[in-house]
Formats: sequence, structure tokens, C-alpha cells
Amino acid sequence: MEIRPILSALLRSKTGAVLIAAQIALTLAIIANALYIVNDRVARSIRPSGIDEANSFFITFAGIGDMADKEAMQKRDVEVLKAIPGVVDAAWVNQYPMTQNGWGLGLTTTPQDPSSGVNGAAYFSPDSMVKTLGLKIVEGRDFTADDVRTVDPDTGQLGADSVLVTKAMAKKLWPDATSYVGRPVSLGSGTDSVPMRVVGVIDTLMTPFAQRSDNAYSSFVLPVRYIASEGSYAVHTAPGQRDRVMRAAEDALVKLRNDRVLTSNRSADDTRARRYQGERSIAGMLIAVTVGLLLVTGSGIVGLASLWVTQRRKQIGVRRALGATKVDILRYFLVENAMISTIGIVIGIALALALNQVLVSTMELPRLPLAYLGYGMLTLWGLGILAVYGPASRAAAVPPAIATRSA
Repeated sequence: MEIRPILSALLRSKTGAVLIAAQIALTLAIIANALYIVNDRVARSIRPSGIDEANSFFITFAGIGDMADKEAMQKRDVEVLKAIPGVVDAAWVNQYPMTQNGWGLGLTTTPQDPSSGVNGAAYFSPDSMVKTLGLKIVEGRDFTADDVRTVDPDTGQLGADSVLVTKAMAKKLWPDATSYVGRPVSLGSGTDSVPMRVVGVIDTLMTPFAQRSDNAYSSFVLPVRYIASEGSYAVHTAPGQRDRVMRAAEDALVKLRNDRVLTSNRSADDTRARRYQGERSIAGMLIAVTVGLLLVTGSGIVGLASLWVTQRRKQIGVRRALGATKVDILRYFLVENAMISTIGIVIGIALALALNQVLVSTMELPRLPLAYLGYGMLTLWGLGILAVYGPASRAAAVPPAIATRSA
């Protein structure tokens, strides 16, 4: 089939073709970036936290007034929690992954040089967070009782002699190293820095903030009993026991004292769901927008093709009378649509890249992979073929005599 006659026909009635091409271009630009954002949000929401989420929960209390026995309270609470049937381990902790708020501090390899520092989530506990959260040590060891330091924030400075770091944070602190145990590191910088030594490396431990980038795994753990009126406890249960233990733990701790109030009692699964609720909402909205755009674009192609079939009934009849087959008529409309779609797709690729540049600078997204443009191109070409096939088939099925008489 000659391309030139089809192009000449389009140029004579170019308004509709321009509108469809523009619609295809805009659709490609939006859906390529929208689906990329959806994939980014979904991938972010299913990242591993490093803890045994199916069998863990986090319960917190806030003290009322001045509590003179804070240290004793922490020890007693952990004893009570460990005594509950179904509890594998329990620990007082200052924060918990994916809660969206918590402690952020920096470690430096050269205290005199603040630029050598890496900011991360500072977890601390006098108990084994490795056992309680189900963490995996990939190098070195867990803390022992001798590593634990007691810190009263009213009289002392936060710090310890030993520290556990995540693999992600260790790589940032020592980019060229392959082993990290025994390396010196300081909490903070300058004259107030606290020297420590790495005793172990944790494979994965997500921060409470669960950031977009690999900063989500920049965490470290200090063996510190922090004397505070807030009672925050991580609990690891036997499989299938978590929900029952959560209720039992709340009842047991509430009965111990009347000078504090329960502020939270959430499973790790619920904590994750709350943290990524926004991501899931955005993904759902963008999927709806993508489907809507594809439906609108397909409807526009169907409408334009139907209009052109109606306007060209006489020409179709003449061609059929001169020997054109149904396949020839069908192919004419398909090629015509493919030409319009191709023009729209070329423009759409440029728009998609421009839109992605804006998203990269405003949303900290990586650049759009070319695969998404390829998927978008194939989708819109396929949509165009499906949308025009119906009107084209009806045009090809009209007998020549009827088409010429009714024109």
C-alpha cells in the first residue's frame, strides 16, 4: 500500500489527526512516568525491614509526672514481657523501624572532619535487639552484657564503647573496605565526639523514617540503657502467637503501674501499612489515571475512525467497485492510524523525557528507564489498532453498491 496517498489524505483533513496525535503524545508522556512512579512506590513499600515482621510488635507507654524509678521500671517491664507465654524475646528500645519518627545521629570516621560523617538512625537498647527483632549479623558479634552502658540524659552524654552498624552504613563510612569489625568510629564530631569501635555488622535494619533511597538502611545500634520515662518495647513472639501476646502484653503492663498511659501497641505489619499508606494511595490513583487516559485515547481513536468511515463511504464504495478487497480497506485504515500513532508517539517520547526531568528534580526519582517508553509505545500502538479495527471492519464489510448509493 502506498503511504503517500494516505499522507495526502491526512493533510487535507489534518485537524482530527493532529488532535489524536496530540492525545497519544500526552498519554504516552503521562502513563510512562505514572507507571514508573507506581513501580517505584510499590517497590519501596515492599522493601525488607530486616526484622521478623510476622512475629513482632512494638508497645509504648508515656510516663506521667516525675518517675524516680525509671531504670527499675524498664527492667521490670522486660521481665514481665518475657514471662508471657509465646514470647521469644523482648527488649526496651528507643525506636522501631517504619514508625516515621525517631532518633537520627551521625557517625564519623575522623572526628576532626565533619565531612567524614554519615547520618543514620540511632537505635539503642540494653537488651539484644538482634535477638528481639530477628536481625542477622553478617560479620562480628552481638553485644554482651559487658558492652552495655547506662546513660541518664540529665547527667550524662549518650555514647558507648561498642557499636553495631548496618552493612549499608558501613559501606558509606568505609567505601573501599571489605571488612568492618574492629574499625574505630565516633558518635558525632569535634571535641564532643564519643569514640567507639565496630563489633558487628547487621545485614539489614531499616530506619524509622524508611526514606526513599538507600538511606533507609543507614542504621546503627548502641548498647545503651537510656533512663527515660517512656517505656518503648519491642517483642518477638513465636509463630502464630503475636496477636494473642499483644493483648496479653498490654494487659500485663497496664496492671503494673498507674502513672503512665499506653500510647501505642502495633504489630510490625500494621506499622508497615501505616508507613506506606501514602505510597499505596498514590499508586492506586496513578493506576486509575493511566486506565482513564487509555480509555479516553481509545475512545478518541474510535470516534475519529468512525467519523472518517462515514465521510468516506462513497470513496470506499468506489474502491470496492474497482476491485479493492475488504483486506485492502481494512489495511488502509490501520496504516493510517499507525502513521498518526507514530507521530504522536515520537512527540510523546520527548514529552515523557521532559516530564521525567521535572520529576527527577522535584521528587528525587531516578531517571526514567527506556523500557517504560518501550512498553508505552507498544501499548499505544496496540490500543490504536484495536480502537480502529472495529470501524474499519464495518467499513470493509459494506457492499460497494450500498456504499455508493447511500453516499
